[in-house]
Formats: sequence, structure tokens, C-alpha cells
Amino acid sequence: MTASAVGTAAEPARTAVDDDWAELETAALLGTDRRPLPPPGGTGPAGELADAVDRTDQATALLELAALAAVRRRAGATAGAPPAIPAPAAPDPRPEVSEAAARRLAVLLGGRSAAATTANLAELLPQWLSAARERGYRPPAHLVPSLLDTARTRSELRADTVALAGPLGRWLAGQNPDWRFVTRTAPAGTPAIPATSTEPAGPPASAPLDRPTPDGEQLWHEGLFAERVTHLTRLRRSDPTAGLALLASTWSTERAEDRVLFLDALQDGLSASDESFLEAALSDRSKNVRTTAAELLSTLPGSAFAARMAERARAAVRLTDGSAPGAHLAVTPPAACDAAMQRDGIPVKSPTGRGERAWWFGEIVAGAPLALWAQDTGLTPDQLLTLRAADGEADWTDDLHEAWARAAVRQQDAGWARALLGPAPRPGRPGRTSGAPARLLAVLPRAERAAWTAAFVRAHGLSDAFQLLGACATPWTPPLSTAVVAALERAAASGAYPWSHSGVLGMTERALAPETAPAVEALAADAAPDTAWADTFGRLAETLRFRAAMLAELTG
Repeated sequence: MTASAVGTAAEPARTAVDDDWAELETAALLGTDRRPLPPPGGTGPAGELADAVDRTDQATALLELAALAAVRRRAGATAGAPPAIPAPAAPDPRPEVSEAAARRLAVLLGGRSAAATTANLAELLPQWLSAARERGYRPPAHLVPSLLDTARTRSELRADTVALAGPLGRWLAGQNPDWRFVTRTAPAGTPAIPATSTEPAGPPASAPLDRPTPDGEQLWHEGLFAERVTHLTRLRRSDPTAGLALLASTWSTERAEDRVLFLDALQDGLSASDESFLEAALSDRSKNVRTTAAELLSTLPGSAFAARMAERARAAVRLTDGSAPGAHLAVTPPAACDAAMQRDGIPVKSPTGRGERAWWFGEIVAGAPLALWAQDTGLTPDQLLTLRAADGEADWTDDLHEAWARAAVRQQDAGWARALLGPAPRPGRPGRTSGAPARLLAVLPRAERAAWTAAFVRAHGLSDAFQLLGACATPWTPPLSTAVVAALERAAASGAYPWSHSGVLGMTERALAPETAPAVEALAADAAPDTAWADTFGRLAETLRFRAAMLAELTG
């Protein structure tokens, strides 16, 4: 067989319908004046079609012939090979939520209030997702696409959504590029431990999501940045050493802004084995990278970095004769920011506008291990906080306490955080509240956090409680919820307007214990009809009832 014969055999046979279509195409390109239409009564498909059109207007006739020919070509086309059917999603062994809970999820995804007096239901969706994940449920399959669509536009829902959607969500993400965030999101259940939280991680909601995928090496080298961060985070959870090795393999080629976020991922599983890598990062050309590396090293009490900061802190603060009546902490702030200090992440210029010596002093104390103060002075944190810190006549007490507060948050030292916050506030005794109280509260166990905040609300009301309440785990404990309801009652009785506490009120709809619904309903009944407080309490009571039913459906 000749080559030309082979080529002819390989090509599909050309039909009369194809020839007639080509003739119509030519007429359209050249114009009917130069290429006339097939005459009526002719032979072949074109001739047969020509009998069916009106020749009064040649251009119109051409379009009609083309339409008829197109239908004829399609009707006679040979069906192609069907697309391959993708393999089904992996099985999901988790039980599906109850029918009532599924209906509730559909309402929440719709974002419509069940009643005009109910809160914006879109704000309650995160609580449903979190509760369902913690209880080990999966959503009904028919609602997973709507759930993924919602999470696509609300990034705060993605971690719980990815965990809940499970294998089906990952399978759907492979079919729809709009849901590609699923492959880039670390699922809820094994979150990275932030520097300001001591919450224990819950049980993994979907274990396979927390293990590196078999093509992790390819994903690291070819994936999008968000995918790479997610992969590194997951790998650090399962194998911190392998995660560090992967990051080190491409570190020198990464962009500065990417290196900062990659360093943040090292918080998972951070240990002394990461010290040499972080020490090298202290010489990075990016200031933000150097600062991040220094913060991570300061959380490793046995590191060489911690030893250097401790040496500087000892030179800056010392205890005078503890037996003398005027015993105090003598402060000698650094006179200059030398090259070694700069390498350890201390900028020469203060980014906050503070005096340079005060800035250097604060950075040194915040980076030093808190254990050194008890070792050097023999005093407890409570005893140290009663001493005045001074440099001659200049008072450095507030600067020192603020730096200790930063160190307590960074090193997750509950003892120091407790001492810096002081005893639970009560009227006439606001507490010590050194540094940022909300950040210090986040270091404490959740029950202690709630108890301290409840005491603060009882003593001082809600005016300065917004950030403290935000640091408490939700839903709030019954004692904290009761204290907030009582504070709202006092605010209403004082003549204040509800919108003066709008931030706290918005938080109460999501965080108050549902058990407080009867107390809130009583406030609504006692309020003057058709007033702002009556509407506010009525709406809050309805929302609490809605949340109680929602959680009961998931618990059952």
C-alpha cells in the first residue's frame, strides 16, 4: 500500500452533504452575485434543499439553505466516543446529619431569616458547620455544592467546609474550577497553633486531608502559592522534619513575601531541630523574614537566640538590694542598637514612633525567656510586678510590664499572663491589666478566660469589654452569658441606646449560651413596647431559640 493510500484510508470519507456545505460556504464568502446558489430541482442534497426556499432574496435564501444544511449535517453525524466517566468519590464513613439538621442547613445557606425578628442567619452558619464537624457528621450530598459555593465567597468558612465536605467535596472540586479552594485549604480539626491561643486542637474531622498527598513533591514545585502553604502546613503536622527539609530545598529561590508566610507554617511542630534554619533566617535580606524568625526563636527557651536576649535583658534590668525598703528594679536601657541586636530582629528605628532606647529596651525584654527573672531574682511574677522599675528619676515600669506582656503572649506562659492580668476585677478594683488584656486572656484556659471576663463585665459593664469578650471561646459559658445579660439590662435601664453597644450585641447573637433565652425574653417583656430595646431583646431572644434548636438537632 502506498503512502497516499494510507493517508486516504486514515481520513474520514467525504460525503455529498460535505460538498454541498462547502459550496454554500463559498457562496457566502464570495457573494451570491459571483457564486450563484444551487438551482432548484437539482440532484444531490443541495438540490433537494434548494426546492424548499424562496429565491426572491438571494441573501435570505442563502441563510435558509445554510440552516437546513446544518440540520442535515448534524442529523447525519456519527456519534463520537463518549467522555470517560470519572471514578466516583471515595466513600465517607461518617454518619449524615439528621433530616431536621439538613433542613436547617438549607435555611442557613439560603441566608434568609426564619422570622423578621431573627438575626442574620448567615452569621449563624459558621456555628452550624463547627458543631457538625466536632460531632463527626457529614452534610447531605445534595447540599454540598451549595456549601462549596458559599465557602467560595466566604473564606472564614473554608476550613470547616473542607472538613465537612470530605471526600465528596474533594471530588467535586476536581470537576469544577470554581471550587479549587478545596485543594488549597487546610481543613478544620487540626489547626495551626497561633501565637495567641492555647486551645487544644479538636479531633481531625477528616484524617486523609491532614496527610500529605502522594504527589506532594510535584505540588510543592508546581502548585499555586496557597496550595504550597497548605501542603507545608499539613506536612509539618505529620512530619515536622520532612516539612523543614522541603522548605529548605527551595528557600533560596522563594520571594521575600512568600518566605514570611512559609516561616509562619513552622509554628506547627516547632522544636529545637528548627533552630539552625531559623538562625540562618536571621541574616535574611528581608526585614519581615528576620523579624518572624526572631519571634519564632524567642519561643524556644533553650535556643542560642534566647540566651543572647537573656544576656541583654540582664544588662538592662537588675534587682536592687531586695532587703532594703526601697528595693526596685534598676533599668539601664541600651545606648545603641549594635549589629548583633539588628541581626536578632531589633530594628534601629522604632516603627511605632516611640523613643529609640525605649523601643530597644522593650524588644530585648519581650524576646528574653520569662523564666530568667525568677532565676535571677528569686521572686515570683506577682512579686516582680509590685516593684517599681526606674532609671534614676525616669520611670520605666509601664514599659517593662508591656514588654513582659508581649513575652507572655509569645511564650504562651499562663503564669505570667495570669499575674499581668491581676485578680479578677471587681468594683473599685479594676485589676492590673498590663499590656493588652485580650491577648493575655487568650493564653489562659478557656474556663479561666470566661471567669475573668465575667468578673470584668460585672464590675465595669460592657463599654470596654468588646475585645475581652472576643477572646473568649464561643458559646460563652453560662456565668459569662448571665453577666452579659445583666450588663445589657443595666445599660437599658440607664437610658443608653442599643446602638452604643452594637458590637457586643452582634456578638451576643452568636455567642450567648442559648440557656439565657428565658432571661432575655423577660427583658423584652419588661421593656417599653415599640422601643429600640424591646426590639433588640426580642430579636436576641428569637435568635437564641433558633440556635438552641439548631444545636439540639445536631446533638440528637
